[in-house]
Amino acid sequence: MSIFHLNILHSTLALWYASRATGVVSLVLLSLVMIIGLMVNRQGRLPGLPAFAVLGLHRYMSLLSITFVAVHVATSVADSFVNISVAAAVIPFVSAYEPLWLGLGAVALDLMVALIVTSLLRAHIGRRTWRAVHWLAYASWPVATVHSVYSSKDMQRGPLLGVAVACIIAVLIALVWRMARAMAATPRARRVPELMADPSHLAQAGRR
Repeated sequence: MSIFHLNILHSTLALWYASRATGVVSLVLLSLVMIIGLMVNRQGRLPGLPAFAVLGLHRYMSLLSITFVAVHVATSVADSFVNISVAAAVIPFVSAYEPLWLGLGAVALDLMVALIVTSLLRAHIGRRTWRAVHWLAYASWPVATVHSVYSSKDMQRGPLLGVAVACIIAVLIALVWRMARAMAATPRARRVPELMADPSHLAQAGRR
């Protein structure tokens, strides 16, 4: 094997490892963003932290997760081992390779892009519209999780499967905690009618 072919092989392996590693890190970071959002109260605080610290932490974790997602997408497209086009990365279910699982990844990416764009245009679109779109952050997490687990066989066994399961359990615990607080804060006589009328009350993420 020539040096040229060895260099190509090493480059492909590097992209493959970078794609897998950034995918795992992205899942962990997105899960942390979800957990922070679920645990923030109506005053924009986390237990033991002031509002400004929570806001800074949430923004930092969100930007960090988006950065890793961007690198994950870029390295996946650049990796020649599997042919994933730029179009397949952003248009759901058009990939020739694993169309369903990669399509879910494209859906999650599009939801994140919509969230970023509306956040940048928040002053122009109004708080109500921004908050409605902001709920996409919660929709993107389960979609991204399913994509992560089923698009990579490495995530379906061994330590990486443990990472995925830990992320899911942690988010579910945060969700249950949030629901319990919402239930406790609502008088029993009003609890069922209010939750039926406004299900979003269960998981309001506070101010961002």
